[in-house]
Formats: sequence, structure tokens, C-alpha cells
Amino acid sequence: MEVTLLGTGAPAGLPRSDCPCAVCASALGPDARAATALLVDEALMLDLTPGAAFAAARAGHSLGGVRQVLLSHPHEGPAVEVPAGLPQPVRVPDGRELTLLTGHRVRALAMDAGGTGYAVTGPDGQRLLYLPPGGAPAGLEEGSASAEVYDMVLADVVGRPDALARLRAVGSVGPTTDVVAVHLDHDVPPGPELRRRLAAAGARAVPDGTTLVVGAYEDVPDVPRRTLVLGGARSGKSVEAERRLESFPDVLYVATGGSRNGDTEWAARVAAHRDRRPGSWRTTETCDLVPLLAQDGSPLLIDCLSLWLTDAMDSVGAWDDAEWAAGGERALRERVRELTTAVRATRRTVVAVSNEVGSGIVPATASGRRYRDELGRLNAAFATECEQVLLVVAGQALVLRG
Repeated sequence: MEVTLLGTGAPAGLPRSDCPCAVCASALGPDARAATALLVDEALMLDLTPGAAFAAARAGHSLGGVRQVLLSHPHEGPAVEVPAGLPQPVRVPDGRELTLLTGHRVRALAMDAGGTGYAVTGPDGQRLLYLPPGGAPAGLEEGSASAEVYDMVLADVVGRPDALARLRAVGSVGPTTDVVAVHLDHDVPPGPELRRRLAAAGARAVPDGTTLVVGAYEDVPDVPRRTLVLGGARSGKSVEAERRLESFPDVLYVATGGSRNGDTEWAARVAAHRDRRPGSWRTTETCDLVPLLAQDGSPLLIDCLSLWLTDAMDSVGAWDDAEWAAGGERALRERVRELTTAVRATRRTVVAVSNEVGSGIVPATASGRRYRDELGRLNAAFATECEQVLLVVAGQALVLRG
């Protein structure tokens, strides 16, 4: 089964004609995208957009053999002229199934935010799933033995990463599923930044006019198993770390800072982090990271290593010069070695956050300088065990490794 993407952009296209934003200004050439529409084996069309016939011709295809045109969007959208010879577009009621004379079967899926998703099975049994913009499948049950496994998923990965998480939770998206981002809007700068964000979700984007073969998996990106995200205060490092796992189910958020009873400023920070996280994530407050890394299980988001280090330095008496010299330094080195050894051996997906503090003002106190130095050593040791290391500056992620 072949799928030609006549467009891969949001309903308004990219760039938007009336938008002066930086993303729209840079969406040129292969990064310019018409509204998403799919042509399946020149027999089935999913969503009809302006200029579809010309888009198909540019991609080397014809709409002359199309037997069915299906609409997915939550609304019918602006009136679009139906090219001569093309069937009138329709929407299939949720749960209904169509069988085309060409051997394709199409099942309509209910969405949680309006619109219709379509599961298409080709004549040879390949399966693809197409979701509308801003939508995720409704009624998915984790652990269901009847979950359909898709060879290809085309979805709004940037706008609704939780849709991908839901599909992964029920087993409909697996390691070999080709996840292609469509309905791309001006949320993310095109080019390297878009590719980086999608790769972290195990997805990719392709230019308009690309023809994909359902069941060809060689282009599926590898998701880094261990990632360290560094940054200064309010740099956006925690947002970046959370974004890397929001398309995965059952993430365990490991908060190393504790509750700090009575500290209202800290409580406000914790609440802001909690409100930002997906509702399906679990949270545990602990600095005992080694046992968690040794267990098999769901992805871990550790926020953050700098607070873990504070706790470790407290436990070895690092703030007292005499205790530090009498064995505290040696004890801390052992704690860091145990942690990095656990990171090296872990089978879990891990994203860890840490502060980058070595580029600013030299601390005025000996204990402050000691903490700065030990955090630099910890970051370097942890980074050595990671496939990917990022530095976040002013909300922009710079890839240092991977």
C-alpha cells in the first residue's frame, strides 16, 4: 500500500498567509506545507483540500482512479471545489466500515475532540491510521487483546503528543510503526528543530508530495534511551525534558526536591510543574535513584540531578570542611559512581534534568564553590553515560551529543 501526502500542513497551511511570525517567515521551499491530504493507492483520498489535483500531478499521480473521498476534520471547513470526476466527499459515521472495490477496508474511529479518524487496511493486509488535526482516539483501553497494530500512523504529533502515547499504551504503535507527523502548524520552527523534536517522539516529517510505502520501516528514528538536559535557571530545561516524553505512556516523574513544607515559593513551582505534565504520568518524590534505574518499567523523568546532589552532599557532611576532608569527599564520589553505574546498566528510557552553573559568577563561599565544582563533575559523569545531551538556552535546545 502506497500513501502520497499531497499536503502535510495544518488546515490553514504553512506559512499562514496572514501571519508575520518567525516560523511562518522561515517556512519556505520544502518547509512550506499545504493542508494535509492523503492519496492511498490512487484509489482512496483522505481529506480534500484546495489544489489537490495539481498537488497530485506534481507528485506524479492522478485522481482519476479515486473511488472514495473521506473527510476527517472536526468541521466541514471552507467550501472546496470538487475536481471533475472525483466522488463527492463524505464522512463515515464512527464505528462504521467501508469496503472498496479495490480491496481496501476503511473503519471510522471516534475522536475525543471531534472529527473522524480512519483505520485503513490495504489489499495485502498493511494497516495505516490517519487522525484529524487536534484529535486523539477515544475509548482506547490499555491491555486490550484486540488492539490493532498499525504499520503506519499519520497524526498531529506536535499538537497532540498524548494521542501517540495512548496508541503506544494499548500496543497499537510499536517499535516498527512508522509514525509520520501531519497537520504541521507554526508551533515549531521548521528544519532541524522540527526533526529533533519529532525524533524524540519516534516520529518524522516528510515534504509535501512524498510517497511512502506502508510497511517500510528503515526510516523510523531511534528514540534515545538516556538523555541529559542541561540549562540555567528558567532556561526551559524542564519543559524540554517533559516534551521529550509526552508522547509515551505511563511516565514516572521522579521529583528529587521534596515538598519543603512551609516554602510557598517552592510549592508554587511544584504546582506549575504538576499542572504542565500529562494526567497519565505518575509522580514519586525520592532521591534514591539507583533502585529505580535497576528496575524494568516505564520511562523515568528525573528532575533534577542538582537537587539530588544537594541531598547527597547533605548526607556526607560536605558542607563542613573537616567532615569533607575526613571522608565526605570520598563518600560523595562513591554515591556518584553508584548513580552513573546504574545509568549505564539501566534498561529504562531515562530523561534527566540538571542545572548548568559553571558559567556564571564564582560563588562567594567555599561551600558554594564546592557545590558548583561537584555539580560540574556530576553532570560530566552522567553525560558520559547518555546517548543524547542537550543544553537549553533561552528556551532553545542545543544538541551537544546525539
